[in-house]
Amino acid sequence: MIKIIISITLLAAAAWAGSAMAADAYPVKSIRFLVGYAPGGGTDTMARTVAAKLTDSLGQQVIVDNRPGANANIAAEIASKATPDGYTVMFISVSHAISRSLYKKLNYDLVRDFSPLINISSVPMFMVVPPSSAPKSVADLLALAKSKSINYASSGGGSPEHIAAELLKSMAKINMTHVPYKGGAPSAVALISGEVQVGFNTAPVAVPHIKNGRMRALAVTSAKRNPALPDVPTVAESGVAGYDMINWYGAVVPTGTSAAAISRLNADINKALQLPDVRQRLGSLGADPLGGSSASFGAYIKSEISKYAKVVREGNLQQ
Repeated sequence: MIKIIISITLLAAAAWAGSAMAADAYPVKSIRFLVGYAPGGGTDTMARTVAAKLTDSLGQQVIVDNRPGANANIAAEIASKATPDGYTVMFISVSHAISRSLYKKLNYDLVRDFSPLINISSVPMFMVVPPSSAPKSVADLLALAKSKSINYASSGGGSPEHIAAELLKSMAKINMTHVPYKGGAPSAVALISGEVQVGFNTAPVAVPHIKNGRMRALAVTSAKRNPALPDVPTVAESGVAGYDMINWYGAVVPTGTSAAAISRLNADINKALQLPDVRQRLGSLGADPLGGSSASFGAYIKSEISKYAKVVREGNLQQ
């Protein structure tokens, strides 16, 4: 009997030691990095930049799995149902915070189904007008919008550019008509050609056009000025106090993923974001590297969901 008890004890100890070693060894296989957009775009490029560095630091292949469609919600649904073992990471953006209230029905819940991992980077947008346009400032544009009907372009209904304009409408108490296009490039062409009076474009799309004179920037949508165009004021300092709208990109994992896996991934991504070549690559996309703790990112996600729920409600935008 004593021998049996000793054997059971030894087996239990061995099993515990084995599980502890397995936890310490994470990761032991490749990691899937789900991206809800097609290859080649800004989101995909950021994801691949980080994934490459994780492959080096973790010693395991980090594979980018593109699942485009439904404003990145298809990929999110797939990730929400993945095994929470630390081997599935979902690349999210401000679009996912907007989607929480924009769509009446989603097959996943950003807060319930995911644990925050890290805030990776942010990209501002620029409020732009055609170079021949009369408004020379945000104040001019707001005055024009209050005196007559004007149109604004975005890269599609529910896009960050769309929400940026709706946030301005809500905060400045103005009215503008939304003209959606199928992407940032078509909306930029419409603005340049004068089809619309004002547009909101992300930095990678807008900055080249602003620098070559095909667009004129009235303001940047972030809370601080952008290094790419330091003379362009923010919307907030142009008279709409408290305005702050950026594209941000981060990573989450399925709820139930171990704290050890989250801690390791968070630490390695934070280190990657400090590397000069990563900072240069993200900077070339108009992005500011961020980083930080998983807890702070979780709080930020919740604040963003609340912020854009108000915009969707006031603009009657729910789909």
